Amino acid sequence: MQSHEIRRRFLKYFEQRDHRVVDSSSLIPANDPTLFFTNAGMVQFKDTFIGLDERSYSRATTSQKVLRISGKHNDLENVGRTPRHHTFFEMLGNFSFGDYFKKEAIQFSWELLTKELGVPADKLWVTVFEEDDEAYEIWRDLGVIPEDRIQRLGASENFWSMGDTGPCGPCSEIHFDHGAAHGPDGGPAMGGDRYVEIWNLVFMQFDRDSSGNMTPLPRPSIDTGAGLERLAAVLQGVYSNYATDCFQTILNRIAELADTPYGQGGEQDVAMQVIADHARATAFLIGDGVMPSNEERGYVLRRVMRRAIRYGVKLGFKNDFLWHITDTVIEQMGEAYPLLRQRQEFIREVVKGEEDRFRETLDKGLALLNRAFTDMEQSQQAKLPGDVAFKLYDTFGFPLDLTQLIAEERSIEVDVEGYQASMEAQKAAGRAAWKGSGQASLAASWLAFRNDGLRSSFTGYQETSGNTHVAALIFQEESVTELTTGQTGSLVTQTTPMYAESGGQVGDTGSVTWEGGHATIVDTVKPVDGLISHQIEVTSGTLKTGTPIELSVNIPRRDQIRLNHTATHLLHAALRKVLGEHVTQKGSLVEPDRLRFDFAHHKATTQAELVEVEDLVYEQILSNLSIDTDECSMTEAQERGAMALFGEKYGDQVRVVSVPGFSVELCGGTHAHQTGDIGLFRITSESGIAAGVRRIEAVTGRAAMMWVRERDQALANACAELRVAPSGLSASIQRIQDDRKGLEKTLAQTKRDLARAQAGDLSDQARDLDGVKVLAAEFSGDADSLREEADRLRDQLGSSVVVLGARTDEAVKLVITVSKDLAGTQFHAGKLIKAVAAQVGGGGGGRPDMAQAGGRKPEALPQALESVYGLLQNQ
Repeated sequence: MQSHEIRRRFLKYFEQRDHRVVDSSSLIPANDPTLFFTNAGMVQFKDTFIGLDERSYSRATTSQKVLRISGKHNDLENVGRTPRHHTFFEMLGNFSFGDYFKKEAIQFSWELLTKELGVPADKLWVTVFEEDDEAYEIWRDLGVIPEDRIQRLGASENFWSMGDTGPCGPCSEIHFDHGAAHGPDGGPAMGGDRYVEIWNLVFMQFDRDSSGNMTPLPRPSIDTGAGLERLAAVLQGVYSNYATDCFQTILNRIAELADTPYGQGGEQDVAMQVIADHARATAFLIGDGVMPSNEERGYVLRRVMRRAIRYGVKLGFKNDFLWHITDTVIEQMGEAYPLLRQRQEFIREVVKGEEDRFRETLDKGLALLNRAFTDMEQSQQAKLPGDVAFKLYDTFGFPLDLTQLIAEERSIEVDVEGYQASMEAQKAAGRAAWKGSGQASLAASWLAFRNDGLRSSFTGYQETSGNTHVAALIFQEESVTELTTGQTGSLVTQTTPMYAESGGQVGDTGSVTWEGGHATIVDTVKPVDGLISHQIEVTSGTLKTGTPIELSVNIPRRDQIRLNHTATHLLHAALRKVLGEHVTQKGSLVEPDRLRFDFAHHKATTQAELVEVEDLVYEQILSNLSIDTDECSMTEAQERGAMALFGEKYGDQVRVVSVPGFSVELCGGTHAHQTGDIGLFRITSESGIAAGVRRIEAVTGRAAMMWVRERDQALANACAELRVAPSGLSASIQRIQDDRKGLEKTLAQTKRDLARAQAGDLSDQARDLDGVKVLAAEFSGDADSLREEADRLRDQLGSSVVVLGARTDEAVKLVITVSKDLAGTQFHAGKLIKAVAAQVGGGGGGRPDMAQAGGRKPEALPQALESVYGLLQNQ
């Protein structure tokens, strides 16, 4: 049974049993700072399990893409060397949120495995937590498996927890017996690789506090996971996951490109398996918006890619190859994960770019490593110094584990502690230079308000003012009952027309009025989910909790923000049409005076492309289309083509903002009523801000008019100064630049001629040393004239060594030239200049025939030049 059929049957089985089939979430967990990557099927349901996220269904099933490459799930070193360690894999799962519990979960798993998928029942073993009598008895009483194939294991194997505190519970695992060829009898309790876990049933039934006490949950839940690759191995009659169709197509492509057969065993097979695994992780990570970088998730991606490239070099690949492999991954998995196909071209370009960048530094990094290995042999060091490993990372982009991999090939360890010390020193320097964000820490009061049931609702889509009352006040991070004249603090209400900063849109400003008082709202934010905080300064009177108040939005400011936000949507859609569907939002800022839009793209945007983008936006503005906003289910929004923003979390009901026929996005911000309201739109800059991330800044409306007016005035001023019409400005500037270059060239030649005239014929000062003419003299000129004069004198003298020095009040410049018949045989300019430069407090180097250096002791130049004759005489 092929893997796509296993996936289909699994989801269909649970769908027929009233489970909602939920799409796989991104590998980047939404709003979960505790996780680098989605590492289990339950991650997207985490808030549902702990009661913070209500769903319209109580049963779900997924085929979740998973990455285990960081934290406690870091198995990178084992990937490719064992049958079942992977960075990327698929986790099939079924979930119950307070619906069914142990008995139903056990029955579902057994029926699906043995009846729907046809796994031989006599090959299956079951384990339960040693204290979970209930689960043991359910398995026993079902009568589907002999009691001697049900084993009790300890907490390390059969107890799950979300963390040190919080939801937790016992597990029951189903294992497949691969037979005596892979280990001794005795079941999973024996350990080893014979009995392989293929399904884990987590019974989430307790809440553990910080003291370790466990309280039964009011709504016990089910979280299960079955690895697709492991199931495929069982159903395809193979022991290794790499022998399944999940990997075979990819491995065959690698073997074809490498012109090396797969399946011969040894390091070649390991290399191909690593590349196959890493190519899958690479394709999915880039598809989900991660770009190679030296930080956080981007660094993990870079590690994976560069490990794959290094193994490719070991296989003999001399040119780019990894993008071919990721293409094969997309061909194989694009039907199940359409996003891969949508972003195939982008994934290909990113992989190509990263491979090109790494190959540029790979040889240099390997050369540094080889020198370090040689130094280690000479000094009899046991470990590669940590500072060398850090330099390889910092300068040449070698992840630590890549350096360890190369060192391991020579049976050499890396000083990891030294590496980490160098890394920490760099971070400490960065922290010392960082001025901080200025963001105040959150008060514990916010969580207390929310736990007490206080919530805020936004009414500003329809209103710009509204009457309400003071629900809570905070002063200096503490809950208070009043704020008085001159004090600043936070105001919470149950309803508000003020938009709180989110989704890139800045918060509203405005005013608060009440009988006998007034306050200015300087910002509006969301300190915690569900609450809106107005940052206020009381200008008169005393504001108390419970007081009736009126909130009023700064309307002109809100109006300009609305125009910029709608323009951001138009810009996003235009970029996708011009640059490609791979363009995805990586961040935005919508202010009253400008908009900023960050997006994923692998190269700089050309001027022609920016003009095309502007033209597309203008077409929508001139069409004066109505902006449609409505709420619908997430499924319906996706069917309409709505773009969910990277890293944002959405509920079942979402707000959709559409420009008919052009843009559909999920967005909670405020927008123009018609595209024509935007008026003028101009892109003011385009730049790169990170690897694979570009930034566009733009202005609209009145701000755009002022920007154009300033440019018009600058143009008029320039034309007036040069006394030309605007159409002739470019030609006039070109003439001035040409004239300047000519004058600079004439001036430089004049300086050289003057210096030569002042120095006289320096060739007369040359001395004969055993048939070689040697000249060491001072010459007044810049670096260019110094080199030119040294070359001229060398050519004039014939077989010779020429050393010229120039000095100012603070510095020295040196140049040495050696005629070709002597260079590298009798004399070496690069070696000689080191000895001379050391005397003037400097250093330098160069080729055998030419070298240059600098120094900080101008007073030492005459003596240093005189020493040249002695240095050469002694060679």
